[in-house]
Parts: sequence; C-alpha cells; structure tokens
Amino acid sequence: MKAIILLTRSTDMSRAEFEHWWLEQHAPMARQLPGVERIVFNLVSEGDGPDGVTELWFASRADFDAAYASDIGKAVAADSLAHVSGRVRLFVDEHTIT
Repeated sequence: MKAIILLTRSTDMSRAEFEHWWLEQHAPMARQLPGVERIVFNLVSEGDGPDGVTELWFASRADFDAAYASDIGKAVAADSLAHVSGRVRLFVDEHTIT
C-alpha cells in the first residue's frame, strides 16, 4: 500500500526553511514510523501547488493507520501540522507501466 502526502509550507516559512525542516528534522522522525517499508521525499521545484510530496509504503492500510496511531506517528503528524498550511493524504494503488 502506498500513501502520497502533499504538503504546502506554512505561510511564514521560506522555501529554504521548509526544505531544511522537512529533510533535516522531519524526515528522520518519519523514518522511525513502525512498519514503514520505504519513504521518498520529493521537493517540488516550482509552481503554485504543494512544496513537497512524500511517498510512504506500508504492507497495508491497517499498518499505515497503526503507525500513525503510535507515539512516534502522533509526533510525526503533529510536527507536520505545525509546519504546513496544507496537507492532503492520498492512498493509491500503484501501477508501474514499462
């Protein structure tokens, strides 16, 4: 199961401040989520949309929910919400086209 999370930085953060917080402070916390199989943090180069896109892989949606119900999961969510003005979670079925 893959979750995609779109993040828009807080209006009082510069792009550089967002990048530093997200990659240097938030990412190490997210790596501690129980059951997470893979994480990719994507910085959006430019545009009017989100500033960052996170991809998280778990064995199942239940594992995702359990990870965010844990103490570290609650801390990850709180840290995110304290630094963003918008967050959209998408749960997707990935199809690789070669």
